[in-house]
Amino acid sequence: MTKRLSTGVPGLDEKLGGGLLAGATTVIVGSSGAGKTQLSLQFLNAGLTTDERRRGVVLDLTARGDSQNHAGYAKSLFDWTLREQDADVPFDPEKFFASFQAGVPYSGDYLQAFPWTGRRVTRRDLDEDDWREWKYDLTRRLDATIAFLYSNFAQGARRLVVDGIEPVEHQGDSIQFELLEYVVRQIVKKDSSWVARDLFRQNYRKYEEQIATRTYNPDEIATILSYTSPETSLDALIDKPMEEGDFFAQANTVIFLGKIREGRKFQRAMYVFKHRGSACSDEILPYEIDDRGLRLVD
Repeated sequence: MTKRLSTGVPGLDEKLGGGLLAGATTVIVGSSGAGKTQLSLQFLNAGLTTDERRRGVVLDLTARGDSQNHAGYAKSLFDWTLREQDADVPFDPEKFFASFQAGVPYSGDYLQAFPWTGRRVTRRDLDEDDWREWKYDLTRRLDATIAFLYSNFAQGARRLVVDGIEPVEHQGDSIQFELLEYVVRQIVKKDSSWVARDLFRQNYRKYEEQIATRTYNPDEIATILSYTSPETSLDALIDKPMEEGDFFAQANTVIFLGKIREGRKFQRAMYVFKHRGSACSDEILPYEIDDRGLRLVD
């Protein structure tokens, strides 16, 4: 039986047949301010009170600025101080294994993968020289991302949120989506020993015995992708077609967050557009956001 992980949102797990599926990918789609970050952090924090006994981690792919304010929300909602991992610090195998012996985390729980640019990183937004420079720099960003995720997964993290994904007309034109594809297919869903080979490279044989004692099962890891949509209306999100080759069309679960009209007022509501593997609610689910985070309302 596939393990399920709590979303951390009161009442939502029941609407999802028990929660999100381990080993699967969930996409949360909504405009800025819809509550994607709150829901994502609630999901990560829920790991602390389960048999995982630890929170999950955030991989932030935004390049224009941290409009999501992960650190602020984590502190105010859960008194959780996010520890940021420096993407420019190279992976140190000796410190990595020493951290296990000391019982302390090797990496932080938040990584900003891209440098701050103040602009989108797509082929349409960059000239040819800047595009080539970003493509070249992507290799270094991949190394930092592999080290961040592998070290956290090896030390027990089973929840990942990938945030800051910005809307594009063609996903193939986005550096963000290029890194996202690699993260999901070549790190999160890949056997841990092969991820270690990508990370340790020429040092793999040197540390092979120690690596073998730090394996993890990728089928236990659940990933949420938080995607910022230009549409604010829930109806518009539901009606927007997904192309067959769309990365999100391949996700196990898709949840839309948007606004619905209630008389002369607008109200926040979510809709579980897709949830493979179990029956789920077909209702429009109104919700509110307060100092405890996102919660469903009657």
